[in-house]
Amino acid sequence: MEIYQMWIAAFILSLILTIIFTVLFTKIKGNLFEDIRGGIPRGVGIAPFIVMVLFFPVPYNYLIAIIGITAFIDDIIGRRKLGSYMEIGQFFRGIGILVVMIYGYFVMGPVAILVALMVQIFNIADMQPGTACLTVVIMSVISFAILAILRSPAYYLPVLLLFICLGYISQDYSGYIMMGEIGNHSFGVALGICLALVSAALAKTVTTTAFYPVEFLIMIVLFLITTMIIAKLREETLHYYLENYLHIENPTYGDYVMDVLTGGGLGDLFRRLILEDKQYAVNNNLAITLGARRLAYNPHARKNSNKKESLEKHPHLREDEEGLL
Repeated sequence: MEIYQMWIAAFILSLILTIIFTVLFTKIKGNLFEDIRGGIPRGVGIAPFIVMVLFFPVPYNYLIAIIGITAFIDDIIGRRKLGSYMEIGQFFRGIGILVVMIYGYFVMGPVAILVALMVQIFNIADMQPGTACLTVVIMSVISFAILAILRSPAYYLPVLLLFICLGYISQDYSGYIMMGEIGNHSFGVALGICLALVSAALAKTVTTTAFYPVEFLIMIVLFLITTMIIAKLREETLHYYLENYLHIENPTYGDYVMDVLTGGGLGDLFRRLILEDKQYAVNNNLAITLGARRLAYNPHARKNSNKKESLEKHPHLREDEEGLL
């Protein structure tokens, strides 16, 4: 199959499967159907996930399959608790992230750590309709441009991801479907793979003696650029959320970026383990600009207990902050 034929086939299959799973999950309901905005099928991201697994080359599709399967377990099970620290779904997702890191290390080296951590920022991106998809579109185009300029044979992969995303994006952007954990996790790892290929291609043009350290540094830059794009796309919603629900006055762009980097259940778990029930005030202007207030915000602190109760009464806020607007 020619490359352009593969792109077209991936687009068409992604589009068809999106329609099929939208109808199917609407009928199944349960945890695959969110009772918000009149009812929305959730987990429709299984459509682009299947296409990625089928069309991405070995062994990259194995990494996508690993994170997608563990994420879909989360979608199916829902928000059931596993002790007082995490949910069952979060546990399986954590296992998936670790496996991607370990297996990915043998595939692409240390950058596999950042590929796996793309799950975190895409999980936050997906809290607003269309943001995760727009991020994939933007970063896929950038990745293709760099790889094409460097004459890398891997240029076709970000274009493939772009076409898969375009087959899915319209209903998600309109807020009629939700990709669920399987969608944002698989998109995150798939884009992470593309960014890792860009990092490797750039590193080869810079050095031959310190390839892995240089590649890792480039990957960090691309990771942060992706984070900043997500923060910018979600700026209005994040401002409302941080100011009205976390009571961070006049949040800065640094707070938005820090929320994308450390928000959600994973970030709060580490805050609970590190900060316990303490809450530290941040007064330094530079630290405030860089988002230290959001980084240090501890929902488990005694003084934040009322705020935490408010969020627990509205659990959809961290699943779909579009409901704030």
